[in-house]
Amino acid sequence: MNAKETAVIFIEFQNDFCHPNGLLYDTVRGELARLGTVANAQRLLAGARRAGCQVIHAPFTLDRAWCETQNVQGLLKDVYDGNVFAPGTWGHEIIDELKPIDGEVIVEGKRSLSAFTHTNLADILRFAGIRNFIVTGQLTNICAQATAWSAYDLGLTVRMIPEACASAAPEIHEFVMSQVAPLFGEVPTVDSFLASLS
Repeated sequence: MNAKETAVIFIEFQNDFCHPNGLLYDTVRGELARLGTVANAQRLLAGARRAGCQVIHAPFTLDRAWCETQNVQGLLKDVYDGNVFAPGTWGHEIIDELKPIDGEVIVEGKRSLSAFTHTNLADILRFAGIRNFIVTGQLTNICAQATAWSAYDLGLTVRMIPEACASAAPEIHEFVMSQVAPLFGEVPTVDSFLASLS
């Protein structure tokens, strides 16, 4: 895989999800620990940086004004009611372990599931000449999967990396990685992906 044509996206590695004091930490704490998600994402991030991949961070940003004009229900209503990922708060910040550096993209405006919806991510990828799109983050079956499908629909080569994602329960994570991720093609480990870069 040509590193210069490859983007690695880190979805919602934010304090509200990944820090013990985060508002949603209890949702994923078991899977973060079982999979070693944060440590694996750190290793992936370091390797992607070394190889020259385009690194993209996709935090969720609660947009209260937008929610109040939409028919927001279910999951997004829970985020709204709980004031989760509120801009300007500690919970909204990307965790220290994966802090962006100069030259990395931080997607702005992600207020729903796919990192492509309500953002300019597709334009960023097109401008950068990206052909390969590597997906990591939370939740495996929600924002990570939604983003992967959007990228696939755009004609990108999509890969989900199981050990750098997390969901609420093992059976949910394993279902996506065994039944959905293979529909995009290979399902690499961190090491096999990094070894494939040229």
